[in-house]
Formats: sequence, C-alpha cells, structure tokens
Amino acid sequence: MKKWLFALIAVPTLLVGCGEKKEALPEPEVPQIPEVEILTPKEVALNETIELAAHVEQGGENVDDAVVEFEVWESGKRDEGQMIDGKLEQDGVYKATTTFEHDGVYYMYAHTTANGVHNMPKQQIIAGSPDMTKVVPEDEKANNSMDNNMMDHNNDTSNGMDHDDDKKDEKNHH
Repeated sequence: MKKWLFALIAVPTLLVGCGEKKEALPEPEVPQIPEVEILTPKEVALNETIELAAHVEQGGENVDDAVVEFEVWESGKRDEGQMIDGKLEQDGVYKATTTFEHDGVYYMYAHTTANGVHNMPKQQIIAGSPDMTKVVPEDEKANNSMDNNMMDHNNDTSNGMDHDDDKKDEKNHH
C-alpha cells in the first residue's frame, strides 16, 4: 500500500517537473565588424618619413587591443609589397612609418583584426608627381589573392568526386 501511495505522489511530481518551461539561454554575442578609418594622407612627399595611421572602433568604442598591419605596394607591383606592423599610439589609433623614395602611385591595406573579426580598408597614396598615364589600374579580383582563394573555395566545381562519393554512401545505407 505504501508503494502505491508513493507512486501516486511521485509520478505526478515528476511529470510536473518535466513540464516546467526553461528560460532560453541568451544568444551568443557576435562581435561587430571593426570600423577602420585610415588617417594617412592621400598625397605625400618623397624621401620623407610618412605615418601610416588608422583609427579602430568597434561598437562605437575605441579598440586598444587590435592587431593592425599596414600592407603597402606600388601600383602594378603587389607581389613586391611589404607588411608593416602598426603600434597602438592612443585611443584606438595605430601607426607605423615608411618612406616613398620615388614618384609613384601606391596602395595600402590597413589589415585590422579586433575581437576575432577582420576588416581591411584600402587607400591609394600618391607619392611625389607620378606620370598617371603609366599607372597600372588596380583590379581587385586579379590582385587580391585572398578574395580569389575564397571565391575558388566556395565555388569549387572542378570535379564531381564529392557528388559521386555521396551517391555511393547513399546506396550503401539503403
């Protein structure tokens, strides 16, 4: 009799406990893309120390723990470019220095990573008085191998191996 009485009390109690609504867990916060404002002048003198500078914010706040690398190359010579580490100066402003020794059109990416999110704004820099008729136009797709790799990876249709393997697996499971 005690067992029946216990069962009559325990079973409804367990069922009520299972039916309680659980509070939803908060959605994980996804970091915003860092906002990067390039502060480097668009026209510079030759043979002078030039400050490469960028101001980094995320969610309206200065970011003082970002990783900033300035990639600089002369027009048409992307493969000869150089990476220069930016150092935090203050209030989200990162700086590095370089010198342009001859007339030319240069490009700079401010590769910026803040809280695991990457942004890389680009700026053209004219050094001295280059002959603009000799400037090689920058073709984003041809010169940005990172973009090309991502495009190739996402649209890889070079062979049907994966499709054939899926079909074989499907036949083996039936």
